[in-house]
Amino acid sequence: MLESARVVVVVPARNEAPRIGRVLSGVPDFVDAIIVVDDGSTDGTSAVVAREADARVVLVRHEISQGVGAAIATGYQHALDDGGADNDALVVMAGDGQMDPRDLAAVALPIVRGQAGYVKGNRYAHPSAWQIVPIERRVAGEALALLTSLVIGQRVHDSQCGYTALARWACARLDFRELWPRYGYPNDLLARLAALNVPLAEVVVRPIYDGAPSGVRARHALRASWLLARAVARRLKLRASARRSSPRI
Repeated sequence: MLESARVVVVVPARNEAPRIGRVLSGVPDFVDAIIVVDDGSTDGTSAVVAREADARVVLVRHEISQGVGAAIATGYQHALDDGGADNDALVVMAGDGQMDPRDLAAVALPIVRGQAGYVKGNRYAHPSAWQIVPIERRVAGEALALLTSLVIGQRVHDSQCGYTALARWACARLDFRELWPRYGYPNDLLARLAALNVPLAEVVVRPIYDGAPSGVRARHALRASWLLARAVARRLKLRASARRSSPRI
């Protein structure tokens, strides 16, 4: 527990057999449960997780890959089913080892202390970001962050960062059937939480980059932009509906 609140870590993983063991062994002792969602891996990721001796680890498997957003949603649903208090923190740590476990407490604390309903990691504010994050990845990420900020009505500096924490009370308000399952899910989730008036906080996290090429492609940026445009249309529709249903004097 962290300051008397439960912390549950959701680990989406697809074909992470060489890395998932290291990720799980690094999860701090204050974490109460670790839910690994194997999203249709074909490399033995589930077998590696099943061999873990840590009693906190629960393995859930998608037989067919549904996307990282769907894997996180599955993890959230399992965390909700376990019960708990409103200020329980549901923290997402990817199975690829690119999130530093030393930052986990900082990501979870605004939830535990009731200061926010959703916390986003901000890699770009870390002093080492200019040396570690390739310039093309940073430019693409900051452009999407600016666009996302305009749509949700509040500033977010690293919208694509997957290191996040969600309050149990906020998670319970989400309709998992409507969440976007694949690339672009961070933008879709931010828009949906903003529509629910869930307060957002950001914390600085360490960027970890292993030399892999950027996951942001032109089609991904277009998809994220389309999701944000859809969020705007959804908000306008709700406002129009509210005006029509308001009593006239």
